[in-house]
Amino acid sequence: MAQAVITRRDGDVFQARMFWLHAARLLDPESNVLRVGFESGLKGFDDIWIEYDPDKAPPDHVGQALRFERMQCKWHALPGSFTHVDLTSPEYINATTTSLLKRALDAHRHDGANDQVSKLILVTNHGVAAEDILKRHIRQRSLNLDVNQLFDGSTPRSARGKLRKLWAEHLGIDEDELKQLCGRLGFHLTRDSLDGLRELLDQACRANGLIRPASNASTTPYDANIFEWVGHQRTEYTRESFRDQCAQEGLLASKPVNPVYTFGVKTFEHALDRLDNRCVEVLDLVPEFDERSIRNTDAWRDSLLPRVREFLLRLPTREGRIRLAIEAHVTLAFAVGVVLDTKSGRLVELEQRSPVLKIWAADDEPLSSLHSTWVFEEHELDSEGQGTACAVSVTRDTEGAVRHYLGQSGLKLRRLLVARPSAGVSAQSVASGAHANALAEQLAKRVRADRDARPCSRLERYHLFIAAPNAFTFYLGRQVAMLKPLSLYEFDFGYQVDNSYEPSLAYPEVATVPPEV
Repeated sequence: MAQAVITRRDGDVFQARMFWLHAARLLDPESNVLRVGFESGLKGFDDIWIEYDPDKAPPDHVGQALRFERMQCKWHALPGSFTHVDLTSPEYINATTTSLLKRALDAHRHDGANDQVSKLILVTNHGVAAEDILKRHIRQRSLNLDVNQLFDGSTPRSARGKLRKLWAEHLGIDEDELKQLCGRLGFHLTRDSLDGLRELLDQACRANGLIRPASNASTTPYDANIFEWVGHQRTEYTRESFRDQCAQEGLLASKPVNPVYTFGVKTFEHALDRLDNRCVEVLDLVPEFDERSIRNTDAWRDSLLPRVREFLLRLPTREGRIRLAIEAHVTLAFAVGVVLDTKSGRLVELEQRSPVLKIWAADDEPLSSLHSTWVFEEHELDSEGQGTACAVSVTRDTEGAVRHYLGQSGLKLRRLLVARPSAGVSAQSVASGAHANALAEQLAKRVRADRDARPCSRLERYHLFIAAPNAFTFYLGRQVAMLKPLSLYEFDFGYQVDNSYEPSLAYPEVATVPPEV
């Protein structure tokens, strides 16, 4: 019984913090949010809904102006997953007669009848089961279903066909209407804990002039008050009514907020925390990619790099500091560091999910002997080869994948240098911005020392394969002068191509490098 009470309470906290992340934007006079609702509206997708200003509405995954986002929140106390069959079961949403899919169909028909483009979103801390057909059809770029792939004409006996048949028969509709409904479904599958949401809430409060949650308290004033408002039948808010309600509750900051302006660079979306919602300006490179795979490999150099440079060099600084949120590929995190290198005169603060959102900077903590350094391993690959492959293994071990790529690509390199933190490979192996910066400096110095020890290899190209926090990769990019000539590689995480590496950027381009001695 006690566990059930705790789970229900945590579920309420999850929903409340999600509400405040969106509702706080009503206090921003320049946001595109018109209204936000809580436990009201269309049944089944009434946990939270957002109405956007039609003149400033964000585009959906097919470029249509999105008018409504309607959310069904489902919190789980324990790790787990769901399947496409669960979405047809009323029990999955603790109902008795109506499934999540049926409620989605009702909402879809309502919005369609009113000429409103909407997105119907399941927000949950569970993922899709690894073996379920649904998992392969949720696009990480938009968090929508890939309807073209799902409705590809495959036979009813195929896995896709069985899913379509089950859903269509459950809903009592034909495939044409099912395809339209699937195009409106969204899946925000988050790994953020309640503590992670608290950090996001703190950011939202600071940015929009609300009192920030006390850092030493077990709960926040935002975890329960919205349910009290619902009890008083206050469930929908405009800019004016929300500000009045917050003022009445004493939630508006008494002193003017000294805003910290964050600028974003993104090539993909975070499930709950879209950079556009809280950054002053975002360089949106998402359209250049099909999921995690770049549409045109030449775009790394020809399109993306010039846009990154132009965007970063015009950003204002605050006392010589600039804050960035980089939700992007390894290559772009490195490229941002190259632009804002050690000679740029800017001290860069970085948002880093580790897994809770933190602000990292090169001066955020003093370093000590407790901070890990590098452990290097060298392996000869081809005595007649030229160049070094460098497997930078911080968050995951890359050696095996790098060896596989080198064997398949035909790239003839002299040696393999593997770099691992002395504390071990893990998501927690880098402790701070200062630690990340120190590790980047140490790696760059190792590369320089290797070249100095072997004069005939000073023009030898390093091939970097990196698995690390973006903050580390950014700081490594700042050391480009000591690292180049070098080439960067991206890993095919989504298994869109071959679950291996492909080259991305080179500094300088390979064709401009003199022959290696």
